[in-house]
Amino acid sequence: MASVILRKELECSICLTLYTDPVTLRCGHNFCRDCIDQFLNTQDGSGVYSCPECRAKIQDRPTLERNITLCNVVENFRSTQPHQEEITGICCTYCIHAPVPAVRSCLHCEASLCDNHLTVHSKGPEHVLTDPSTSLETRKCSVHKELLKYYCTEDAACICVSCSLAGEHRGHRVEMLEEASEKKKKKLRNVLQKLITKREKTEERVRSLEERRRKAKKKAAGEARRVSALFIDIRRRVDDLEKKVLSDISRREEDVSLSLSDVIQKLEIKKAELSRKMRHIEELCKVTDPLTVLQEPDTGDLCDPEEEGGDEDTGGHDGGDRGAELISHISHTLSAMIRDINVIFHVQDPADVLLDVNTAGNKLLISDDLKTATWIWNIQTHPETVERFLYNQEMSGRGFTSGRHYWDVEISGSEVWSVGMCYPSIDRRGRQSYIGDNNKSWGLYGVRNIFYSVKHDRNMIPLPHQISSDRFRICLDYEAGQLSFYELCDPIRHLHTFTAAFSEPLHAVLCVYKGSIKILGGAERNRK
Repeated sequence: MASVILRKELECSICLTLYTDPVTLRCGHNFCRDCIDQFLNTQDGSGVYSCPECRAKIQDRPTLERNITLCNVVENFRSTQPHQEEITGICCTYCIHAPVPAVRSCLHCEASLCDNHLTVHSKGPEHVLTDPSTSLETRKCSVHKELLKYYCTEDAACICVSCSLAGEHRGHRVEMLEEASEKKKKKLRNVLQKLITKREKTEERVRSLEERRRKAKKKAAGEARRVSALFIDIRRRVDDLEKKVLSDISRREEDVSLSLSDVIQKLEIKKAELSRKMRHIEELCKVTDPLTVLQEPDTGDLCDPEEEGGDEDTGGHDGGDRGAELISHISHTLSAMIRDINVIFHVQDPADVLLDVNTAGNKLLISDDLKTATWIWNIQTHPETVERFLYNQEMSGRGFTSGRHYWDVEISGSEVWSVGMCYPSIDRRGRQSYIGDNNKSWGLYGVRNIFYSVKHDRNMIPLPHQISSDRFRICLDYEAGQLSFYELCDPIRHLHTFTAAFSEPLHAVLCVYKGSIKILGGAERNRK
């Protein structure tokens, strides 16, 4: 029995097991260090701390001092009764010879009961039975030592009858513990439902972001394949260009070498003849007989007058001009490749181009999303304003005054169409209002899918390329003064680049006769 009583004194009231590294509060109660730490953590931010045993309150978080004596007692107890450590749970208070698990606890008696002792326990109303607990004193008022039966809604505290009638909670609105508990559970269920809803939204957001990440990864993989294919093509073209240039250089070197060999051979013959004449003159100079010297032909006859100062032709120029032309050609080719790469793999997102319905001609129907212009037979009765085009043209509401931008279009069933960019000051009436028929617009033209050209200021340039796609990209580099057109095939192909010193905002503009022109969105832009 003494062992059971001693064990009860050595148990932490929080974890209900033997003390582990016991510490003491100012009020004298002992707890496991980890247990009391976790308990005090729950009170952080409340402005006051209390003891779990006596509810004694202090303003500052208490300093935990190790109870060395109690620690030694616990260790000695463990060493003398190791078998007791295997017993877990709450034991019957009255079973002193051997620990027996308790099934109920009596708040009045402050004791725990096994099945046998419960059958003989008093059935009086003051004997309130609860689930087994070792902290029965927490069920009673720390002031009046009575059972806690009510809940003070004003102070949010569980109180006894005396607290309600004569104590500090007198006159306060109180509720039965069961009623207050149900209300709190109801609030907690509402909070739980809100948390569940918020968690579901969070999960949906996570799934959405995961899907975006998956699409971004897929898009990046596609772009990587396109980059690899493009650079393979560039390397092939550079290798072909290198072979062509080296072959040209080798051919020119051979031609120059043959030409110079002929000249050298002639000069060698001339050199030998000159040496022979020089030896003859030297021999004459050594003759002492004047008659012999004078009888020799005149020395002027020894040299050919026609050869005076006349060197042989060295075969013309050495090919330097041709080499400069080749280097210039290579430089322009590589510059064009780099420009294509910069545009095809533009670091910026596509411009959000929306059509302005106030500028649409009366035979153009603009879609609700302001992305598609369709030619129709019936003439619409739009109000005539200075902004509206007389013919089948339409421009965007947004203009660009700086930076690099691009937008893509898809042509559907049109016989004659044009896309490009223009100044907002473009004429809206007359033949000169068409794209490219003035100095305020630049356009790409297509006629029945058989003729393509670019046009600016009435200067039309036919495109030599065979166009197979119905999708095109318009790229603007405002500061560089460049407006480029590309065919969206695989790989993307450069068609033409206009160069100008832009002086006004540039708006997207289109013209269509029969069929429609659609400004592509992100998903449509990436679809093959």
